[in-house]
Amino acid sequence: MEYKDYYKILGVDKNATKDEIKKAYRKLAKKYHPDLHPNDREAQEKFKEINEAYEVLSDDNKRKQYDAFGNAYNFTHGQNFDPSQFGFDNFGKGFTYTYTTDGAENFSDFFKMFFGGRGFNLEDLFNGRRGRGPFQARRERPVYESEIYISLEEGYKGVSKKVPLRIGNESRTLSVKVPRGILPGKKIKINGEKAGINGDVYLKVNILEEDGMELKGLDIYKRVDIYPWDAYFGKKIVVDALSGRIRLSIPANIQGGKKIRIPKKGYRDMEGNTGDLYIIVNIVNPASLTDEQEKLYRRLKELSI
Repeated sequence: MEYKDYYKILGVDKNATKDEIKKAYRKLAKKYHPDLHPNDREAQEKFKEINEAYEVLSDDNKRKQYDAFGNAYNFTHGQNFDPSQFGFDNFGKGFTYTYTTDGAENFSDFFKMFFGGRGFNLEDLFNGRRGRGPFQARRERPVYESEIYISLEEGYKGVSKKVPLRIGNESRTLSVKVPRGILPGKKIKINGEKAGINGDVYLKVNILEEDGMELKGLDIYKRVDIYPWDAYFGKKIVVDALSGRIRLSIPANIQGGKKIRIPKKGYRDMEGNTGDLYIIVNIVNPASLTDEQEKLYRRLKELSI
């Protein structure tokens, strides 16, 4: 079954308020409304998907249950999973679903799995009162949380690291494979048994800034220092990006703080989406001047009086 990322469907953050969710829904619903696309099946399916996402995220209880499941297993948009491996062992076996929401019968199987009839409650599953099988067993295992720090380059390319972890009075070292394109805030799940730990370990990923580079979403902002005369006359430079070295022309008469956008040279996430690279021009004076350079600077100062 395909995991539905309702936040991505509406284009909102996971911490979005109800008003932000409603605003995003209204905008998309208006854009893809069937009346505007009478013969466009793709737009009509998109409209159904938008309504399904809003049905869940606008309801406090549904949103809580949906978030609990997604956060526990760090699912991503479009990822396939087997419901039976997570305690939904009756799904798809001739069960008839009923709904209290108008039009909900047209929603996806993913929605039906969570919010179908006969009083199924995902909270019961998490509390171990109803679910059976591997999911319930995993929830009963001890869970330990820690953090891992990686560089931008390591996140971009992927890396294997040794991470120290202290549990009670004991120290353990975990071998962690960080997948290429992971984003800050995501969690990596590790089966602790491989390190002699009874339980599962979740490592929150932190990406450190480096070499004047800052990650914002999928875009990377990199500061480049240039001398005043290069800012005035322009210059060709070489910039080190995550994807490799890039030759760049600094235009003449550029001002400090200006940004130069290089498309598709930013960060690439786990789904293959790529951001842009923004070069921020920082005009600096040299740390020292030759006698001739100093004379020229003094002459410029005299001329500007």
